[in-house]
Amino acid sequence: MSSSTPQSQHYIADIERSTHRTAFDWFVFVAAVAFALWHIYTNLILVEPGIWQNAIHYAGFGFLGAITTTFVTGNQSRVMYCVNIGFGVLIAVSSLWIAAAENGVYERTLAKTGLAWQFGVLDWIAGFIVIFGAIEITRRLTGWIIPMLVILAVSYILFLGQHLPGAFRAASLPLDDVLFRSLYNDEGMFGIITTISSSNITLFMIFGAFLVVSGASDFVIEVSKIVAGRFRGGAAFVAVISSALTGTISGSAIANTASTGVITIPLMKSNGFRGQFAAGVEAASSTGGQLMPPIMGAGAFIMASYTGIPYGTIVAVSIVPALLYFLSVAFIVRIEAVKYQIGTENVPAIDKKKMWAGVLNFVLPLGVMTYMLVSGRTPSFAASVAIGTLVVVSFATPNKMTPERLSKALSLGIKTSIMTAVLLVAVGLINNAVTTSGLANTFALMIAQWSQGSLLIALALITVASLVLGMGLPVTAAYIVLSILSAPALAGMLADGLILEQLMNGISDPGVAAMFMLVDPELPAQLALGLPEAQARELLSTMPFDISVALRPLLIDPALMTTFLLTAHLIVFWLSQDSNVTPPVCLAAFTAAGIAGSKPMATGVEAWKIAKGLYVVPLLFAYTPMIGADLPELLRIGLFSLFGIYALNALLQNYSEGPIPWWGYPVFVVAAVACFIPLNWALNLSGAFVVATMILSTGHGTKSDPIGQQS
Repeated sequence: MSSSTPQSQHYIADIERSTHRTAFDWFVFVAAVAFALWHIYTNLILVEPGIWQNAIHYAGFGFLGAITTTFVTGNQSRVMYCVNIGFGVLIAVSSLWIAAAENGVYERTLAKTGLAWQFGVLDWIAGFIVIFGAIEITRRLTGWIIPMLVILAVSYILFLGQHLPGAFRAASLPLDDVLFRSLYNDEGMFGIITTISSSNITLFMIFGAFLVVSGASDFVIEVSKIVAGRFRGGAAFVAVISSALTGTISGSAIANTASTGVITIPLMKSNGFRGQFAAGVEAASSTGGQLMPPIMGAGAFIMASYTGIPYGTIVAVSIVPALLYFLSVAFIVRIEAVKYQIGTENVPAIDKKKMWAGVLNFVLPLGVMTYMLVSGRTPSFAASVAIGTLVVVSFATPNKMTPERLSKALSLGIKTSIMTAVLLVAVGLINNAVTTSGLANTFALMIAQWSQGSLLIALALITVASLVLGMGLPVTAAYIVLSILSAPALAGMLADGLILEQLMNGISDPGVAAMFMLVDPELPAQLALGLPEAQARELLSTMPFDISVALRPLLIDPALMTTFLLTAHLIVFWLSQDSNVTPPVCLAAFTAAGIAGSKPMATGVEAWKIAKGLYVVPLLFAYTPMIGADLPELLRIGLFSLFGIYALNALLQNYSEGPIPWWGYPVFVVAAVACFIPLNWALNLSGAFVVATMILSTGHGTKSDPIGQQS
């Protein structure tokens, strides 16, 4: 989900600490346990109106966020302590008041039969408190970037939009209308995004905490060591495998880097890997954890909610791409190990006790949850049943979930959810402003105009936007904002490829052809015969945005449009992860550098190289039928793409199984391109054969260390 900052991490107690708590620690602990139980109860048994569930959700997390952080960093005085508690109580009470006041606002407004929303004095006060509370707690937990974006978004629809030029100009709304939309719209603070948090994300964070407390994460590390002892440079594979399995549950690349990195990075360094490379592998692998089914951080839940596509479908189509990403990391690990003559020595022995103690607590609950997700059960139900399964099966293991362990897991799950929960409430304010103002359509039009119909340029623009947003936003927030702004435009551009073919082949349906009279009265007659390619492309690039939006459903099968929409969201979701590993601001890489003792920026560059699958796989989404293909085609695309990915890795590392001769570079480039051409047996087989031949030829007789060990 989102990454934690040092300030927020400071207040997350060690899960093993059960003694020496102050009275305040006990209060937070008990409150967190009770709040976790409420989340399970409200999603399984209690049927509440949506606004009530979301209001209680924000009330609890707003209160916990207020009392575990402070207005002024470092100020822990008694006065500030009381101020924070009072602030937390105000947020909680105001949030509940907003839910209770909804019907009254409607009734008074209808009675007045006017255009203005009839808020009472207490309604105004409560509304301003919950908005200020979301902004302030988010500032404490994530810094100033998101609060400034929220303030700009609200100002944009309140007064700023009317002063901006051109396409960014927007009508200003009255204050009462802005307040109502911010509080009660489906796109607002207590709307769709907060529902995702209260119904899904928090439960999965609790489930992740149960896995940690039950020793399941130890099982992942020990199983990874089995691989480490069998492959050259296998210590790095511990990082790759463990981060893939635990990152999907932790929901945060930074948290995953910090938790598994303290084990894997020293292990890789002792195995002979360079410090910055070891840190880069951990950062890249932890970032990939957000892409790994079945949980995929928070992105899959948000994607399912925005697109209306079943969660199981999103998970199913994400399996092969995630495997491609981690195999890409594994390839570069292998090349590094060969390049620096790293063997299998210094890999610690497997702790069989930890492995067998955690196996049931990991495999069965995760298996039950995965089965329920892909079989159509709601994520909240699947997570709750998985938690129950873990509790039951733990009594067959040494790590029994005793009442003490249960309470630790419940408390840890809530404490690690504070930032994500409050962040998503605050992002609701941005979502509301973007939707209300029509800025999403404006941004989509800008992408279409700037790219001039080129899908590659559009992807480059979205990549740059994701990187800029990711410098200040956790990846969850970056994905939400970017998907609102760019996913519809990207889906339309993907669909335009099929429309281009129809324009060239001719449109026989007179009713559909008649729609083009809005563009040119003479077009319908020409369309019956088909247009030349140049004219068809020009028509698509110059067609007004609103007309193209209206025409696409008439020309494209609804199932295909759904596939294009899912493809667009997956592209945006993958690209939104790049800020974790791409300089100048790459927090996962910086976290890993701190553990490895390597230079932060050099580590960031290394992590970016290792994680280049974040860019390769979205290109496969865009230019191949990977999303929506049947299983044989999907496996075929994935298999040949692996050869192409290896070739790119070899070019980046300037090495394969041995040094690459000068003529090997153009050969690798041509072979990689041939491997990526979709569903062309001749080119794919030729490319794969050439890559395999190059691997064997460069490795023949190469046994010396070409460069020497580097620190």
